[in-house]
Amino acid sequence: MKRKKLLFVFNPFSGKGQIKNKLLGIVDQFVKSGYEVTIYPTQKPKDAMELVEDQAGEYDLVVCSGGDGTLDETVTGMMRREKKVPIGYIPTGSTNDFAGSLNIPKSMEQAAQIAVEGEPFACDIGSFNGDYFVYIAAFGLFTDVSYETSQDLKNRIGHAAYLLEGLKRLPNIQSYHLQVTCEEKMIEDEFIYGMITNSTSAGGFKNITGKDVELDDGLFEVTLIRMPKNPIELNEIIRCLTNFINNSELIYTFKTDQLQIKSLGDISWTLDGEYGGSHREVVIQNRKQAVQIMVEKISDQNNSSDLSI
Repeated sequence: MKRKKLLFVFNPFSGKGQIKNKLLGIVDQFVKSGYEVTIYPTQKPKDAMELVEDQAGEYDLVVCSGGDGTLDETVTGMMRREKKVPIGYIPTGSTNDFAGSLNIPKSMEQAAQIAVEGEPFACDIGSFNGDYFVYIAAFGLFTDVSYETSQDLKNRIGHAAYLLEGLKRLPNIQSYHLQVTCEEKMIEDEFIYGMITNSTSAGGFKNITGKDVELDDGLFEVTLIRMPKNPIELNEIIRCLTNFINNSELIYTFKTDQLQIKSLGDISWTLDGEYGGSHREVVIQNRKQAVQIMVEKISDQNNSSDLSI
């Protein structure tokens, strides 16, 4: 019987490089599940994106392993293709927000099994001025923390690295005068932070993206934080975020399938934790159910005591 073909792309430096100790077991799982495997360790930024865009059509399944950035590259490469194939994901990064949203376990062996024996889930993908993001596009306070925090620091202390880097920014809060337009409303105000998400967590904080999040409904969750006028308002914002309160006058929250954001000057954006460029105007659209990502079968979830959906 002819074997199916699998392309395995992994970042060898993500998450302390622990995948190197698991590589044999992961590939063995792929082979036992009936795949002929091609292995590719990424060599440079955008490597996974270019490889997937050029060669994914030659395979039945693409599995990537790394942090959110590796997943972003893999999905972006797939979105640039006319013929798309399902993607399996083995998370090994410091935060892995989107893996948590999909209930993909932290265990590399379990994630590898789901990648080849699970079922495809048609997931929404974000379009951002012609680029793509998997689960978050953000600007403002803290958004450059991920890509300015060193890989070594991420590896040594994990999620705490983002918090330590972020605390340095508090004395120098910058605001942005923005016009935000979607089908439902138009908002013009001063903001210190904004995120457009399709995830149940961001920056490692669960539920901060909003309530009733569905990853395949064609809608983003939008959070925009106004510039506080005094320390009392800043404390109110912190209280709302830490207690997941979304009815404050200092924070706009809503759902939409597309929006346009205009600013007076260039604003730096981050897409899935990686630098997304500086823009004065961005158009963000939800590409509903655009890519299939392998998740645990419903029957397996019901029989598992370790995982819950």
